[in-house]
Amino acid sequence: MIWLTWRQFRGSAAMMAALLVILATALALTGPGLASDYSAGIAACTQDNTCDRFYDHFFGEHETSFTALTLVVLLLPALAGLFWGAPLITRELEAGTHLMVWNQSITRGRWLAVKLGLMGLTAVAVAGLCGLMVTWWSDPLDKSAAENLALMAPLVFGARGIAPMGYAAFTFVLGVTLGMLVRRTLPAMALTLAVFAAFQLAMPLLVRPHLMPPITSTFELGKTNVDGIGINRDRGGYVDIQLRSAVPGHAGAWVLSANLVDPSGRNLGGEGAAQISTTSGPCAPSAGGGDGCIVEINRLGYRQQTTYQPLERFWPFQWIETGIYALLTLGLSSFSFWWIRRRLS
Repeated sequence: MIWLTWRQFRGSAAMMAALLVILATALALTGPGLASDYSAGIAACTQDNTCDRFYDHFFGEHETSFTALTLVVLLLPALAGLFWGAPLITRELEAGTHLMVWNQSITRGRWLAVKLGLMGLTAVAVAGLCGLMVTWWSDPLDKSAAENLALMAPLVFGARGIAPMGYAAFTFVLGVTLGMLVRRTLPAMALTLAVFAAFQLAMPLLVRPHLMPPITSTFELGKTNVDGIGINRDRGGYVDIQLRSAVPGHAGAWVLSANLVDPSGRNLGGEGAAQISTTSGPCAPSAGGGDGCIVEINRLGYRQQTTYQPLERFWPFQWIETGIYALLTLGLSSFSFWWIRRRLS
């Protein structure tokens, strides 16, 4: 069975290995230079306190490569389910070869076990290697990215660390299971993609924020968490404060919610209006606003109330989420063995 599976699978495995070698070579050649440029830039910007400007410039130069590599890692598990998982059973069913294969000395369970083991482990290994290589290469960019593309951000988190291994295992077995149920390759591929996309949306929206209890704290306003200040004429000339999804003193944190609260603790929302005079004082247009206005806002007791997951929880979240997908994979595998023995003919 191992020899037969390898004969059927070797073409796509060789193509995937070649692509992986090309990617590894490109990352190995450019990664050290990227890390060196980052270290030199940090050493220079800390002397004149211009690191914010350096982060923007450095990330902007490499944003296209950063986005492309992130999408590659995110798409790999889906490809494993679509092109390796979904056709695994349906190909035999549509061709009618299952009537011969499953009536030989090798049982259906052993046939499925070898297929799942060899192809599934290959999919997991490819996704894991790709994810870890991209994590290593992207480390300087992850440290300099904006809040919406930071390491803990939903779009980036799934393309880093070991999480792609869990996604690949789940999607591959999901494709096999749906293929057995649907018995047609194209519908099984479409369903696999739809279910995988639903899981990938539900996890960061509904599950991941609660893998560990989030932290809720209040912070003074400053350059880190204030995106802009303006005067709202429709609200009697009050000061409009637009908050950023950032936490002072906790760079790279995943912000779940950020709201302005008044001195009494009342929630004013993400773009709150502070009842501060704009006819005179630090927040008047003649004063130029800026730092003086922020100091006045803090003095009057306005604060940012933020619920967030700190960057330090990146690896615990990686292990927990990968474990969840591993349990889902085991459940689908058990169902597949039961179905192929009892219900599939």
